[in-house]
Amino acid sequence: MFISFEGGDGGGKTTQLRLLADALRGAGREVVATREPGGAPGAEEIRRLVLEGAPGRWSAVSELLLFNAARREHLERTIRPALARGAVVLCDRFADSTRVYQGLGRDSGEGAPPEMVEALHALVIGLEPDLTLILELPPEEALARAEARMAGASAAQGGAESRFERFGADFQSRVRDGFRALAAAHPARCRLVDASGAPEEVQGRIRAAALPLLPELSREDA
Repeated sequence: MFISFEGGDGGGKTTQLRLLADALRGAGREVVATREPGGAPGAEEIRRLVLEGAPGRWSAVSELLLFNAARREHLERTIRPALARGAVVLCDRFADSTRVYQGLGRDSGEGAPPEMVEALHALVIGLEPDLTLILELPPEEALARAEARMAGASAAQGGAESRFERFGADFQSRVRDGFRALAAAHPARCRLVDASGAPEEVQGRIRAAALPLLPELSREDA
């Protein structure tokens, strides 16, 4: 089983992934919790290139190529081996983030062409999650959360992974709209999840969305 967590910055994906992983392990499942960009040694090196530095460091097409290079390493070295042995793979972002951030989230004319995004994905990745959970917050709240995280990571020192947060509120609004459009286009795979409220409340919504694929979540010890 392959489940991805998606959405704009500040939505709590990392926290919710960890809570779901703990529940599944408590129910006896092997879980591989991973992230993008990253999840394999080479992919982690690319992560630093795309998440640090100034917003204009890369064009959308250059980002598209870098993210797919990282994703291929991740797929070969982590995701496919885990799925082959029957593990549940929980991934903090996957190809939908590339579709949105490098394509739909950019200003008109600045994004990578959708046909290029899909052709490259089909050629070098060729895998979609069984379920995609899209955590959604109002852009202003999401950006405030992301900025608080950046401050905690000492973004002023230049080492924080804050490049996309610095694109600003308009970009975050386009990202939200992009994920909504993606959910509407792929209703069998994608679920929009209200990410407001306490983490335990959000986790309840996530478990309800995942229950049809992971019935062990109904166990009391999960």
